[in-house]
Amino acid sequence: MLHIYAALAEKERAMISERTRVALAHAKDRGVVLGNRTNLTEAATKGSDACASTDPFAGQLQASGIKTVRALAAELNARGVRTARGGVWHPTTVHKLLTQGAC
Repeated sequence: MLHIYAALAEKERAMISERTRVALAHAKDRGVVLGNRTNLTEAATKGSDACASTDPFAGQLQASGIKTVRALAAELNARGVRTARGGVWHPTTVHKLLTQGAC
């Protein structure tokens, strides 16, 4: 019985894939622009600028005695420093900034 369910699920997956492929082809024929057309160069520049402006804050905070990523994130949020995308800081984001040098 389980084998039959697996075979049916595989068949359904193939049918969904084919319907999606056909629908995207029809949309493209109608002139619909597919995909994300964001200006990637501009977005990358904004992101690197935000990361560069945040890095000194993290260094200053570490020098002042704040060592844990949780405390660093809380202090960055308290000071109103935003992430590259304008969000709030989380411990994992601070960890990435400190270990990889990028947001």
